[in-house]
Amino acid sequence: MDDYVELKYGGKTYHLPLITGTEGEKAIDISRLRSETGLITLDPGYANTGSCISRITYMDGEKGILRYRGIPVEQLAERSTFKETAYLLINGRLPSLQELTHFSVMLNDHSLVHEDMKIFYQHFPRASHPMGILSAMVNALRSFYPALENLEEEINITVTRLLAKIRTMAAMSYKISLGHTPVYPRPDLAYCENFLNMMFHTPVRPYEIKEEVVRALEVFWILHADHEQNCSTSAVRMVGSARVNLYAAISSGIAALWGPLHGGANQAVVEMLTAIKEDGGDYRKAIARAKDRNDPFRLMGFGHRVYKTYDPRARIMKKMCDQLLDALNLDDPLLDIAKELEEAALNDDYFIEHNLYPNVDFYSGIVLRAIGIPTNMFTVMFAIGRLPGWIAQWKESMDDPMWKLSRPRQIYMGPVETDYIPIDQRG
Repeated sequence: MDDYVELKYGGKTYHLPLITGTEGEKAIDISRLRSETGLITLDPGYANTGSCISRITYMDGEKGILRYRGIPVEQLAERSTFKETAYLLINGRLPSLQELTHFSVMLNDHSLVHEDMKIFYQHFPRASHPMGILSAMVNALRSFYPALENLEEEINITVTRLLAKIRTMAAMSYKISLGHTPVYPRPDLAYCENFLNMMFHTPVRPYEIKEEVVRALEVFWILHADHEQNCSTSAVRMVGSARVNLYAAISSGIAALWGPLHGGANQAVVEMLTAIKEDGGDYRKAIARAKDRNDPFRLMGFGHRVYKTYDPRARIMKKMCDQLLDALNLDDPLLDIAKELEEAALNDDYFIEHNLYPNVDFYSGIVLRAIGIPTNMFTVMFAIGRLPGWIAQWKESMDDPMWKLSRPRQIYMGPVETDYIPIDQRG
């Protein structure tokens, strides 16, 4: 098999290298295309453009495959913890017991937030969205924790500091938005338990930690830990290519994740279910509208840009969703509508033919609501889960021998050269 492809242009033949990934993916290396031919490629949304070579996450949308460092996400969701998965993504391998214990200790040691940061939180308007607050506060961390002289030590401590503090900062933003006193992390609680306690504990009503809720949160974060070169991850890599500090790069990822077409999709699911309920609760109207080509309405949480079959994360999240709802025995009309909508869509020929299966956002929105997470915190929950992937991608890009400052090209379609007209001569 040839290891290049031929491009014929202007009477000449050019050989472009062909790169093959470990799973058989093929890519045409066009890094020298412009210098050799004067041409560039046009690919809106970068749907067919590989921006890097990565060893972190593999996904196949046609077959419904997702693996972190080669390990199927199904195995990690069943057997692993979020901390262990984070270690795997960031360090490239599963930790030993000793390494995982050390990692846990470091997360506890760095979980507190500088007291002066409370002042920042308290001066955000009460109506501020938690994602805007989180993005700003993560960027502000650099002011509180200047760079260390030893680069390796700086990266290790910064990575751990971010993983530890982001849950504290997220819970703090929620508490302050309610006018409540923030709850500090407890050294006797593990990562997920600590977050839930900081979110929901009050002096009047101590939070009861339930195993089913903790496990549901673990799985939610594991399934969202990385997803290849998506919008927010690409933002982290692109901003990071300017060699900014890690806090600034992650802040850009949080801002990108805020969008309703990306991280805000699970919030959109609950908002859609709420609208159906307020319209009388007839989910069949929503299905009919979704099938009407003349109606702009979309069923949120169905279908996926990458997966052309069932989202592998959705299968896991559905199972976790069913287990959680049974364990908590919740009575919620929105959850009832969600189940009816899911069953109807899975048995509708139109949705099957168009590969509009429920995706992970559909089930995760239901799970987060069942846990008690307020809707405006859904995207924050996504950001906490995605943080290990962002960090891993940033670290990989920092060590990439092919690194270049990101600088996409464009095709200009504006006016040709036009002379300036003085203001007194304009019609």
